[in-house]
Amino acid sequence: MSAKPDFDPRDPLGIDAELTTEQLALRDSVRALCRDLVRPHVADWFERGEFPQARELARELGKLGVLGMHLEGYGCAGASAVDYGVACEELEAADSGLRSLVSVQGSLAMYGIWRWGSEEHKQQWLPKMAAGEAIGCFGLTEPDHGSDPASMTTRARRDGSDWVLDGRKMWITNGSIADVAVVWAQTEEGVRGFVVPTDTPGFAAPELKKKLSLRASVTSELVLDEVRLPDSAALPGAVGLRGPLSCLNEARYGIVWGVTGAARDCLETALDYARGREQFGKPIAGFQLTQQKLADMAVRVQNARLLALHLGKRKDAGTLLPQQVSFGKLDNVRGALEVARSARTVLGANGISLEYPVIRHMTNLESVLTYEGTGEMHALTIGQALTGSNAFR
Repeated sequence: MSAKPDFDPRDPLGIDAELTTEQLALRDSVRALCRDLVRPHVADWFERGEFPQARELARELGKLGVLGMHLEGYGCAGASAVDYGVACEELEAADSGLRSLVSVQGSLAMYGIWRWGSEEHKQQWLPKMAAGEAIGCFGLTEPDHGSDPASMTTRARRDGSDWVLDGRKMWITNGSIADVAVVWAQTEEGVRGFVVPTDTPGFAAPELKKKLSLRASVTSELVLDEVRLPDSAALPGAVGLRGPLSCLNEARYGIVWGVTGAARDCLETALDYARGREQFGKPIAGFQLTQQKLADMAVRVQNARLLALHLGKRKDAGTLLPQQVSFGKLDNVRGALEVARSARTVLGANGISLEYPVIRHMTNLESVLTYEGTGEMHALTIGQALTGSNAFR
């Protein structure tokens, strides 16, 4: 009989033992990149509301094979869903904005082209995007239409052999630095997707400012004013909402893993702080109420990791359902927010200082709670699956 391992406060349930040697090596590589290139600077980026190294980081992530890593061919790594999840956890442990860059690049823009695009689209864009040499964005959400994309007002009309696009998109990650946008618009045939080079006349992507969340991330509006595209710009495989919703499902899966990284970073920060912070003559880690908070946070983080791993294995087996992704997105984001808020109280007044990552994670998670489907939308998705009754309309 082999000896039992020691209890590891940073891996209380021994979940790391469920990962392969290759997955642990991937985790360590992404963690090292974040340690060297992101963590020393991200608090300043957040405070300034800038992400000045986005393009440089994209190239470094491309070298690691992280961009579009779960896709096959065209320079993509062809990694497993669990591999991709492990990477997302480490990226968001550094900052949600970094994971958002990777999610939008790989699970929205690249996946949209890979799943629904023509061979010409794939050959033109995917190798450059996998290498981080080209940045993509995904234009679905509009100023007045977030949870109800079927009501989008962006239009694409035929003009001879061309398409002409008019409309606005809002809250678009990577928009102002993107080389290509996957834009969804209403047509006479239904909702269609279009591959739009961002240097096309009539396309603009002003960056949105005055955010108090995801500040170390590029968030933009897309303005399409008589954007003329050839017929070949349309994604041939996508007609109707099935196209954009399939992309969102890919991105939601990455969030299920990513937020566990943010929660884990908050817990580890609180644990380290509690061991070193003394009040009434001893470290606050020795007080019962603090230990209750740390124990509750640890349980929440480990439950989230187990759920993410379970869903990842189902995705690799081809059995993962959209409703199960909604389950993971709803509960893991909600749980990560609970952990961040509790960690903030352990740090006391220091919990609101950017010298520690907790308040940054906490405010970022407020955005993650809303994007890629609000908590209400995922609850109704699960409710419909449980009852068979549609409560959306």
